[in-house]
Amino acid sequence: MTKRHVTLPESAEAGVRGFIDEVDDRIAGDEDTCEVVEEVLVDLHGDRDAYEAWQNGEQVSNAERVRLQSYDPCNATLESEYYAEKDEAKFRESKHLQWLWRQFDATPMADNVEFALRFRQMLANHLFEECGDDCRFFKGISFTYGHNIRIGDNTVVHDDVHLDDRGKLTIGNRCSISDGVHVYSHDHDVVDQTEVTNYHTIVEDDVRLTYDAMVRAGVEVGENALVGARAVVQSDIPAHHVAVGMPAKSIRVKPGWEDEAVPVDDVPPTEKEARRIDYELPNDVEQFDEFQRDLDLSD
Repeated sequence: MTKRHVTLPESAEAGVRGFIDEVDDRIAGDEDTCEVVEEVLVDLHGDRDAYEAWQNGEQVSNAERVRLQSYDPCNATLESEYYAEKDEAKFRESKHLQWLWRQFDATPMADNVEFALRFRQMLANHLFEECGDDCRFFKGISFTYGHNIRIGDNTVVHDDVHLDDRGKLTIGNRCSISDGVHVYSHDHDVVDQTEVTNYHTIVEDDVRLTYDAMVRAGVEVGENALVGARAVVQSDIPAHHVAVGMPAKSIRVKPGWEDEAVPVDDVPPTEKEARRIDYELPNDVEQFDEFQRDLDLSD
């Protein structure tokens, strides 16, 4: 089965094409990205009159002020902003684009598939470390930074997917990431959850991660593998295998790929530690323990 080809009316297509090209050019140009994002969000939310009135000194309520000033990503914080080990220079730029992505998804236009997919593809080209051609990014996708993600050509990421790139995340060509999937690249220590270890998580070409599956940090899902619904992948999945369960286990090789794949009984050990990413915290970081727990068991 193939999908039906759908197009917008030419009058609508002209507007979509013009808007996406304009934003693309402005982000790629010399303008301050923070200012570009602010102006685009004001217009996407239809708030230009109220915004300009506020800018001109007119009185607004505290709630209106919070709304209007929050179009500027410099007046907002993201959870990943608090992570001490992040690359500050990269994050300053990626935060602005991530804010535009998230706030765009809060507009009614985010449900206009033909427009929204193309708009997010354009943003991904600027936000991700690398993004291939003809990708489809649906609504509600979240990521940690964005700048540690590499995605190949013709990959589709469906609604409400979380792509964690606190470490590094590579997704190949022609992959299908179904609704509700979570792919992680960092782990927390069992005893002290404030201690974080980052990894490189890899999803190879032609992989299918089906509904609500979870891929743990440092795992490699091999080429053409299939991960079943709600599976929890804690170890490497070989190429062409079907893995299901919590934790996910290879149960068979895809039909027709038996000569290409390792047998189910010969699955090699996971190489997670080889994908560990070491980091050093900057000397000027003022660390704090948000949980304020006493982990000293010596008494």
